[in-house]
Amino acid sequence: MHLEIKKPDARLFEDEVISVQLPGIDGSFGILDHHAPLISALKKGIIKIVDKNKAVQVFNINGGVVEVLNNNVIILAE
Repeated sequence: MHLEIKKPDARLFEDEVISVQLPGIDGSFGILDHHAPLISALKKGIIKIVDKNKAVQVFNINGGVVEVLNNNVIILAE
């Protein structure tokens, strides 16, 4: 699936990934390939990504929103 992580002033990440773990306001959740459509608010925490090379990357955020649609994930982070 394709993932973009954007902040108001910069693009943090854009590439194909295997999975994404996110800090939802009601608890942590994960997104895998072909996930159902979703929009969710995010709280302060860590985004954990397993990229196409199976390397793990982490990003700290102060909150934001995620949208999952048609195997594309867009995270607008603070």
